[in-house]
Amino acid sequence: MYDQLLNLDPVKINFSAGGMMVINIVLAFVMYGVALGIKPSMLREVFTKPKSVVVGACCQLILLPALTFVLVMLFNNWITPMVAMGMILVASCPGGNISNFMTQLSKGNSELSVCLTAISTSLSPITTPGNFALWGGLYVKYINTHASDALQVLHLDLWDVFVTVFILLGIPLVLGMLTSHFLPKVAEKLKKPMQVFSILFFIAMVVISFGNNLSLFLKYIWYVFFIVLVHNLLALSTGFSMASLFRLPRKDRRTLTIETGIQNSGLGLVLLFNPKIFPPDLMNGGMLFITAWWGIWHIISGLTISYIFNQADKRGKH
Repeated sequence: MYDQLLNLDPVKINFSAGGMMVINIVLAFVMYGVALGIKPSMLREVFTKPKSVVVGACCQLILLPALTFVLVMLFNNWITPMVAMGMILVASCPGGNISNFMTQLSKGNSELSVCLTAISTSLSPITTPGNFALWGGLYVKYINTHASDALQVLHLDLWDVFVTVFILLGIPLVLGMLTSHFLPKVAEKLKKPMQVFSILFFIAMVVISFGNNLSLFLKYIWYVFFIVLVHNLLALSTGFSMASLFRLPRKDRRTLTIETGIQNSGLGLVLLFNPKIFPPDLMNGGMLFITAWWGIWHIISGLTISYIFNQADKRGKH
């Protein structure tokens, strides 16, 4: 498995400056759509029901990156360094932009979901580069100490990451919340179409990105599938188990499960495509494949877990 995954690293995906600008604009537009469902009044939940919010934020921002590092170390003999770094990058991203939709399908706590999305997105200019630098740095140090082939040190420019994340997520988040507050009817009409658009955008982004490497993607998809499956199960079970441990209400347990299991891997791809953050000479194909497939898989897993939760409700009524 290790040798097979090494074949992914040389894959290069190059975008022109114009192409990158289009992707950045569309991603910002998607985040604006997510923020349309966030009303400032919802953030009162942080103060009125702090327990669920604090546990959920800790799952997303602290536990998932830390447990991903543990998983990477356990899988160290079977996965390549770039695949491992891709897993750490995904875990460092904020909650995904479809988590609110999946929470609604699951009959979870929509207000809590929106609140957690707002918190993780607002803090992502700090937490995304911070977690990736911390856990990725520890992993690079371990590899360079114990492996025969040293891993290229990633000199991540934290300021570039901060600026990129702030522009793509922070500004659209504020604009969307302002629209929701001052133009509620407009926000309500735009919400659902934007949710569908965000899913279609990510799928299109993956297809365009890997169009020239489709045969390679299909050849190694089973390896990538297994790795992402285990990683995503870890994320989902982290949210559910922590919510259960702290005896949160059923709707909140469902919300934390989904919020922790759905990551904004679209942001991860944008960061990987940015030559100022990840140099073009870095052979990071493994990171690209893991991040791209995560974005597709968490849609499938989100729908699956929503179905399971709904079936549990039906069984409970009989």
